Amino acid sequence: MASETGFSTIDTGLSLDSLLLLLPHELVAITSVIAMLVIAIGRNHLRTALVTVSGLALASLCAGLQLAETLELGMSSQLTPLFLVDSFSVTAVLLICLSSLALALMGYAYLFELDEAKDEFQLMLLLATLGALTLASAAHFATVLIGLEMLSMALYGMIAYTVHGSTQGASNLEAAVKYLVLSAVASATLLFGAALVFAETGALTIAALNSGSDSLLFQIGLIMVLVGLGFKLSLVPLHLWTPDVYQGAPLPAGATLATIGKVAVAAFLIRLASAARLMEIDALWGLLALVAVASIVAGNLLALRQPNLKRLLAYSSIAHMGYFLVAILTSEGGADLDVALLYLLVYCVLSLGAFACVTIASSSERESSDFCDFSGLFWRSPWLAFAISVMFLGLAGIPLTAGFIAKFQLFFQAATASEWGLVAAVIVGSAIGLYYYLRLIFQMLMLPDSAAPESGSDERAGLRDLGVESLASLVVLGILTLIVLWSGVYPEPLLRLVEAVAQGL
Repeated sequence: MASETGFSTIDTGLSLDSLLLLLPHELVAITSVIAMLVIAIGRNHLRTALVTVSGLALASLCAGLQLAETLELGMSSQLTPLFLVDSFSVTAVLLICLSSLALALMGYAYLFELDEAKDEFQLMLLLATLGALTLASAAHFATVLIGLEMLSMALYGMIAYTVHGSTQGASNLEAAVKYLVLSAVASATLLFGAALVFAETGALTIAALNSGSDSLLFQIGLIMVLVGLGFKLSLVPLHLWTPDVYQGAPLPAGATLATIGKVAVAAFLIRLASAARLMEIDALWGLLALVAVASIVAGNLLALRQPNLKRLLAYSSIAHMGYFLVAILTSEGGADLDVALLYLLVYCVLSLGAFACVTIASSSERESSDFCDFSGLFWRSPWLAFAISVMFLGLAGIPLTAGFIAKFQLFFQAATASEWGLVAAVIVGSAIGLYYYLRLIFQMLMLPDSAAPESGSDERAGLRDLGVESLASLVVLGILTLIVLWSGVYPEPLLRLVEAVAQGL
């Protein structure tokens, strides 16, 4: 089928070319098998981490080369009815692989002090990555369900992962059970919605959603699918699990849930919005607009008085998913989704950087997740305080950061579409968010005499001795900080890339 931006092909069989197009997925799958064999032969955390990092780095390299080729040729290939490989899916795959690579390095440093039970974390991260890649490339509801469940099953184990310190015992197990039960209900709702869509359209492919938009049964099915996705994205009113799970999970598990867990689902939502023409259904548009406004307002208000950084980041993610939904709602009839893609990319980088900062200041023996742990941090670890400030200023949308560019593009698109209610929600939410983001920065700038923790302990953020195992995490944090600042000062390359990728939709 010819298109204005290039050409597309439909491969109904599994040829060598089609296998090469899925090479990042295959590399992650092969790496997970090798990691299992390595663990079975003999436990060695460093060896398992090297296998994981090598596989993810190779998958990222293949995805990057694939993205350059798809953008140059404007190529889109559907591999059987299950997978779609185009510039958008390859971009999501690249983002997920790079995020997983950073999470693997962060997880190694975090778990380094544990005496045992360290290797399985890397294995579960690989399985979660494979599920996220499957979901990001899905062109069929069967692939969506397989990818979603593979991602969720790995996250259950990561959230319940046994570590010492503040997440030991009932708290992380309780968080995992809560996520397990509610996630199962959300997946069942999505599956039933897909069944209703199939009853109306006679097909389960995403492309078939272009038909049946006037049918009540089709719209009910689509709403149920969106309810399942809304749970995974922590949209109001399906958000109540988020702060408890974030707080109970070990830091690398929370970071995985906040980044690749949400990026994969959000990427599928962008694909769904493009294929199903969600913005052309008035009742559905109004419902989603209400959800977006409620998520922005509730997420920001609930974060105001949070003393725990992990809970604060949880409520912050609720608000940012509301902003992301506004970007989809204000696109022109489901087209021009480049702003939604831009916001997703920036959110992933900022969330990964924020969790990296807290993880570097923590260990499996003791997590530095309370505000008092970061009191006076600027005077003890200026470099770490600077990195945290960059990430939180980016989440707040302050100029000279990538967060400002994403939020400005969102505001401009909403104003161009004359959706003034959504514009007001973005402005009010951003104003509220300034308080709790800047509150942490103010806490870090307190003078040492007035910044001593109430407990009197010297184990405060930035005082933990960082060994060689933390070197890779520090490099990751440095790269993320540079990306946030560079994209805020000179956003043109990023904007061009996002625009070119979005044209593939």
